[in-house]
Amino acid sequence: MTPVTRQEVLGLYRKIFRIAKKWQSASGQIEETIKEKEYIKNEAKMLFRKNKNVTDPKLIKQCIEECEARIEIGLHYNIPYPRPIHLPPMGLAHKQGRMLRHQEKLRKISKPIYLKSHDEVS
Repeated sequence: MTPVTRQEVLGLYRKIFRIAKKWQSASGQIEETIKEKEYIKNEAKMLFRKNKNVTDPKLIKQCIEECEARIEIGLHYNIPYPRPIHLPPMGLAHKQGRMLRHQEKLRKISKPIYLKSHDEVS
């Protein structure tokens, strides 16, 4: 990992914990705010630890983009949890009937970047 990339990753890690410290739930309830703060901290720790041994520059860049996307979406919608995508079960298949493998491949390709690591963990 280059020093610039390392600084960028550490900066994102610190940014997430600053966001968690100031986080206020949409409902304004204290219990829910505490629960969401803990979720943000635990999710960050788990994903950063999971990816600490990644050395491929492309994969590191992808992880950084995912982190930035999740931060922006979380701040915009005031929801710390990843927003799921809603695709009908066979919504990507052609009317002539594709094989299920092709359907799953299309579904995987259509998945937004901010959900890549979330589905691997859960």
